[in-house]
Amino acid sequence: MPVISFRYGLVACLILTVTSVAEFIAAESPLVDAARQGEWERVTVLLDEGVDVTLSQGDGSTALHWAAYWNEDDSAARLLRAGADVNATTDLGVTALWSACENGSAEMARRLLAAGADPNAKLLSGESLLMTAARSGSAGVVRQLLVAGADVEVSAARGQTALMWAVAQQHADVVEALLAHGANVESRSDVWTEVVKTSPDPWSPEYVMERQQGGYTPLLFAARVGDLASAELLVEAGANVDDTAPYGTSATVVAAHSGHGDVATFLLEQGADPDTAGAGYTALHAAILHKDAGLVRALLANGADPNYPVERATPIRRDAIDFYIDPSYVGSTPFWLAARFGVPEIMYQLAELGANPLAMHHPTYWPGSLGVTEDRRIIEEGPTTALMAAAGLGGRPPLVAVDRLDRIAESAPVRSTRREPNTVEQERATLRAATLAVELGIDVNVANADGDTALHAVARRGYNSVVEYLVAHGAQIDVKNRAGLTALDVARSASGRDQNNPVAQQSTVDLLRRLGASE
Repeated sequence: MPVISFRYGLVACLILTVTSVAEFIAAESPLVDAARQGEWERVTVLLDEGVDVTLSQGDGSTALHWAAYWNEDDSAARLLRAGADVNATTDLGVTALWSACENGSAEMARRLLAAGADPNAKLLSGESLLMTAARSGSAGVVRQLLVAGADVEVSAARGQTALMWAVAQQHADVVEALLAHGANVESRSDVWTEVVKTSPDPWSPEYVMERQQGGYTPLLFAARVGDLASAELLVEAGANVDDTAPYGTSATVVAAHSGHGDVATFLLEQGADPDTAGAGYTALHAAILHKDAGLVRALLANGADPNYPVERATPIRRDAIDFYIDPSYVGSTPFWLAARFGVPEIMYQLAELGANPLAMHHPTYWPGSLGVTEDRRIIEEGPTTALMAAAGLGGRPPLVAVDRLDRIAESAPVRSTRREPNTVEQERATLRAATLAVELGIDVNVANADGDTALHAVARRGYNSVVEYLVAHGAQIDVKNRAGLTALDVARSASGRDQNNPVAQQSTVDLLRRLGASE
C-alpha cells in the first residue's frame, strides 16, 4: 500500500552545522544570528540601529525565517515593518510562512499572509504550504491559506494532495476545511509498479510479481489508517463507498485488512459491496485473519457470501510482520479459514448464516525452505476438513494473535522478541471449534494425504481435552498415518522433543494409553 512521506527537519533546512561557517555568518549577518539564537532583545537593538533586514545566512535563511520558526510574533512584526522580504526562500525553498504552517501557528500565518506571503509557495520537493499545514493538523492555518488563494488540488509526492495528507494524519477538522473549499474527493494518487513476493515459497514459479501500488483516493487512505471521522466526511461529500485501488482492494477490504473494523462497518452501512474481491480475497477473509468477530457479524448482516473461497494469496512485503493470506489457503472457504485460525465464535456465526461446514480444502503449495534438497515438487496435502484445520492441519500455520501488539510480537523475525503462544487459550479454542465441527456432522476420521487425522494433530500438540473429546465421538485411536504412526506414537515422539510444555505432552501419552491406545 502507498505511504505518505512527509517531514523535513527545519533545523536541517536552516542551521549551518559547521562551526567555522557559523562564525563567519555571525560576523556577516548579526541580525540573522541573533534571531537564530532566539535573542530577541538583541534583534530589537539591531533593528533600531538600522541593520539590513534582507541579509541572509549561507543557506538563504533570514531573520524573518527564524522569527517564524521560533513563533516570535512581535519580532516578526518588527522585521516586516523594517522591510524584511516575506517571500525570501532558503536553498530548499523554505519560506517564513512554511515555518508557520509547520508550527500550526495561525497568528503567524495571518501576519505573514497580510504582508504578502505567497500562499502557493513550494519546497523544492514539491510540498506545498497547504500540504504542510494539512500534515501539521492546523485547520486554522489551512483556512487562512485557502482564503488567501492556496491551490487546494496541487499535488506532490506521487500525486498526493493536501486532502490525502490530512486524512493520512487523521486530522478530520482539516479534512472538513479542505472539503468546504472544494477539495476533490475523487482525486487519486499516482500508480507505480513494485516487485513483491507472492508467498514465502521460494520455489514457486510465481515467487515474485509486479504489483500496482498507489492509485489511492482520500477514502482509501482513510480506510488504511482507520480514520472514521474523515471517512464520514468524505462519504458525505460524495466519495464512492466502493472505491477500489488499481490492485483490486476496495475501501472495505483495505479497512478490514488494516484492522479497522469500525471503518469497514461504516462503509457497509453506507451501501458498500461486501463481496468485492478484485485482489483475490474479500473483506470477510481479511476479518477472519484479524479474528474480528464484530466485523464478520457486520459483513454477514450486509449480505457477505459466507462461502466465498479465497481466490489468490496476498503478496508479502519484504520483512513484513503483518497478516497475509498464505498460498496454502487459496481455495478455502471462510468457515474453513476461521477453523484454521482458531476462531470458533466466527465459525458459529458463519454456520448460522449459511456457511457450508462440510466443505473440504485441499492445500497446495510449494516448499518454503531454501535449504530443501529433495525434489522441489508442489506439496499437495489432500482433503482437509474444518475439524482438521482447527486441530492444526492444512497449509502453513497462521500467525497466532489477538490484537496488533500480539501480532507484532509473535511474528517478529527475532525469536527473542516473540511471545510464546498461550497454549491454554489455544486448546480451549480448539476444543470449541472441534465440538462445533462434530455437531455439524464433520467426519472425525478423515485423513489427509499423509494419513494424518485430527486426532494425530491434537495428540502432537498435547491438547488433552480435544483428544478425549474426539475419541469419545468416534475417532479411531489406533489408526496409522502413512509413516506408520498412531496418535500415541505421535504424542510419544512429541513429548521427547523440545516443546513448549513437554510435561503436558507426556500426559497426552498417558491419556491415550488410558483411552485404550495400543502400544
